Amino acid sequence: MAVNLDLKFTEAFNKLSELEEVLAPDIMLKLYAFYKQAVIGDTFSYDGEIDVRDAFKFNAWTQLNGMNQEDAKKQYIKLVKNILKNQPK
Repeated sequence: MAVNLDLKFTEAFNKLSELEEVLAPDIMLKLYAFYKQAVIGDTFSYDGEIDVRDAFKFNAWTQLNGMNQEDAKKQYIKLVKNILKNQPK
């Protein structure tokens, strides 16, 4: 199951990376947070100076505190599928 989920997660990431349309900032924050939680988990760290953009990203990620990495991958995949479904053909 985990290998299949990892494959779907990687495929979702690659498909999203190919998307040329600029997504709304709130969607980008959700994607960022789910991705970070899926890959890193609750190991929150921030190095360097905090600017407003990075503060929003860090905040979005920390709001997922406690979500396991498998659920974060599932949520990321679901969001990407939703985004791609709504793209013009």
